[in-house]
Amino acid sequence: MIKQRLLELGIDLAEEVPALGSYVPAMVSGNLIFVSGQLPVERGALCFTGKVGSDLTVEQGFQAARLAAINGLSVISHTLDDLRQLSRIVKVTGYVASAPGFTEQHKVVNGASELFSDILSENGRHARVAVGVLGLPMDSPVEIEIIAEFLPGGDF
Repeated sequence: MIKQRLLELGIDLAEEVPALGSYVPAMVSGNLIFVSGQLPVERGALCFTGKVGSDLTVEQGFQAARLAAINGLSVISHTLDDLRQLSRIVKVTGYVASAPGFTEQHKVVNGASELFSDILSENGRHARVAVGVLGLPMDSPVEIEIIAEFLPGGDF
């Protein structure tokens, strides 16, 4: 079902989403996958830069959060034996590099939240935090962290 929804939505998962520092892209504990913060990177290049509210619009931030969430889903797909094991998104934490006075971080992080709901329906709904920050790595406007639950069945 997940692969079919991705196809219907025209979403291609990345072949590889490398860690951009001294950490692993995901860590498995029990039936949970903790996905490290993902940036809006495509083919090794950051697609958006700057602060939302000055350099970028809310809509551009939304699209950046969506792309970061797709990268998180790519990490999940490489962590599990089969993407069909993914049962639900438990929590999303969204960090938004924000211009002074910007208070619409929740609208930006909706880019990630709506993506997961579009793909997983009710199982894509999750707990969430959307927080404004002064800056993010590489001048990224967003960073998305994911906790997901999966059905057992593989060696991790």
